[in-house]
Amino acid sequence: MRQSLDQFEDAFEHEAALERQRRKQLRQRAAARSRAKRIQTTEKRGKVGFGALIFALTLTVVAVTLIMFETLAWLMA
Repeated sequence: MRQSLDQFEDAFEHEAALERQRRKQLRQRAAARSRAKRIQTTEKRGKVGFGALIFALTLTVVAVTLIMFETLAWLMA
């Protein structure tokens, strides 16, 4: 009887250790997925921001060029 109880306790401890290890691995995987998602979101936001910056700079160059030539034409007239 005592031997079977000891075997049961050993089996229970073994299963508990396996369960703790499994939970630890699940937490690590979830953390890795979270980091990957955050990196992906940051990169996507950066690409959109860079596109907006390029658009704004292009628009500024065009506007300044047009105003400069219009002012030059007005001064020459």
